[in-house]
Formats: sequence, structure tokens, C-alpha cells
Amino acid sequence: MRSIDAVIVGAGQAGLSMSRALTNRRIQHEVLERDEVAASWRNRWESFCLVTPNFLMDLTDQGYDGDDPEGFLPRDEIVGFLERYADGSPIRTGIDVTSVAKADDGFLLQTSDGPVATKVMIAATGAFQRPYSPARLASLADALDVRTASSYRSPAELPDGGVLIIGSGQTGAQLAEELHEAGRDVVLACGKAPTVVRRFGGHDSLWWLAEIGFHEQTLEMAGGPPARLGANPIATGHRGGRDLGYRTLQASGVELVGHFQGAEHGEVRFADDLAASVAWGDERFSMMMGAIGKLIADRGLDVELPTLEPFACDPATSIPLDRFTSVLCTGGFRPN
Repeated sequence: MRSIDAVIVGAGQAGLSMSRALTNRRIQHEVLERDEVAASWRNRWESFCLVTPNFLMDLTDQGYDGDDPEGFLPRDEIVGFLERYADGSPIRTGIDVTSVAKADDGFLLQTSDGPVATKVMIAATGAFQRPYSPARLASLADALDVRTASSYRSPAELPDGGVLIIGSGQTGAQLAEELHEAGRDVVLACGKAPTVVRRFGGHDSLWWLAEIGFHEQTLEMAGGPPARLGANPIATGHRGGRDLGYRTLQASGVELVGHFQGAEHGEVRFADDLAASVAWGDERFSMMMGAIGKLIADRGLDVELPTLEPFACDPATSIPLDRFTSVLCTGGFRPN
């Protein structure tokens, strides 16, 4: 059995940043990773890119190291960034940690390469690993190709025909746009997600959020543990970053409907709550603009706040099942 002062489980950005911190303090440690460095990023869909601008990349001892701070890194460049960041860290890949038990002076880890004793064990495996699928999705499984966003790679992998996307957060909205641009008939079953305008006043919306201290909130300030399951504002970093949301998707030809309620008698059914979901997102936008407006006033800036166009909708509450050949569930992830 090997013994080491500290073990970090997981070689994503959290584990790598912690490794840098321990190295700086000269604490003997190693990082155990069952796959590769940045494995979760490698498994995103082909066209995936960050929604946050590059200038917000700020891991321990290393910020963004490219020449496009206002841009948005695509999937493979995210992996490359983290591989460079991992250089020199004591990482052991291909090691699966199967159990952790308390020991007299620390912890005992059982791994695929034998037991490891450590004084400190840091779990950096991510907060959300289990794709969420509503129970009513089972009503479609026999008739259609049903998959979660974690198994989606590109439009070409889906069967020809219409696509129902369940979940209108960042992933659902981005994939709805991608599939529509690929010539697919797309219906997006929408939930509650904040509305945002990508850029205004010469800055990205996330620059403004950073300036008002949004990212410095504690969990309690954000509303407590339930806030962990809330959707992020609908946004995209594709083609340099631009507006994406209920209004842009509707204008492009994506059909928006309410929450998915299941299927029966050859029909897929949806709640009549699209207008309420959009209004909820718009209310969060207004709250954001209120906080940013105060900052603008306090600093005496000459910036005009963006406004939203009215949203008109008369959504279908049922659609024939044979309009679709596949379903993508983009309802987020839950802890495991």
C-alpha cells in the first residue's frame, strides 16, 4: 500500500487548480484520474464552445494564455488549455478510485492500482454527473431515438427527420439552433431560464456581471442550495458570441412549446406555460439590468441599457408523434 500526504480525485479544472495550490505550498500529493485530463470537456459535442469569454479564465497561477480575450474557446482548445495547465502536476491517469474509507489518521482509498493511504482526500469529480431525464420520457422510448445531451455529438448522428428537444437552458437552446441550421425541423420544449443580451455598452454581459460582484455571491446570497439547480442565462459563444434565446430561436423558425408532459395516443403533449416561462426569464433580465443600471449611475457612465422586444406566442399543446424521429433531453445534470 502506498502512502501520500494528499490525494486529489479528478483532473478537471478544479483538481488541476488545487494541485497547483498544493504544489505552491510544497505539499506532497498526487492527482488520480480514471480517464484523461479534462475528460468531461473532451466528451462535449463537436461544435461545443465556452459561453464565458476567454478573459474570465483565471485558474490558480494561470489566466487565459491566448490572443483573443473577448472570444470563446471551442472544445478542443479548452482541452489544450487544460493540458498545458496540467504540465508538471503529479497526475496519474487511468486510475479509478472505487471506494474511500475513514482511517485513523486520514483516509484509505481503494483504486484500480491498489490501496492508497492519505491524510487528506480532495474530491474534485464535479458537482453534477448524472444526466437528468423526466420520468415521462419513457413514453417516447419505444417509438423514437431518445438520448441525453451527453451522448449527442453532431446533427449527422441523429436519424433523419424532426427533433424534439426537451429543456431550454444553454445546451437545449444551442442544440436547437445547431439542428435548425442543419435543416432539421426542431421543436423546443421550454422551461425557465434567464434571458440575457450578449453585449452592450462595449462589453460582454458577463463583464458587467463581474463588475457588479455577481460571481462573488455566496450560496446563501444566491438563494440557498436550490440555486444550484437553476438554469444559467441562455447564451452562446458561437461565431464570436451573439444573442440567443426564446426570441432569436422563434424568429429563426424553431417552434417553441411549453413543458413536456408525455405522449399518448400518437400525440406528444406539452403544458400551456410557454408565456409564463418566458416572462420568468424576462423578469430575471430586468433584475440584472436594475443592478447594472445602478453601477452605471454610480460610475457616471454613458451607457444605454438594452431592452427586450415583446414576446408573442400561441404554442401548440400537442404535436403528432410521427413528426419526430429523435428526442434530445437537455434537462441538465444532478448529483450522483
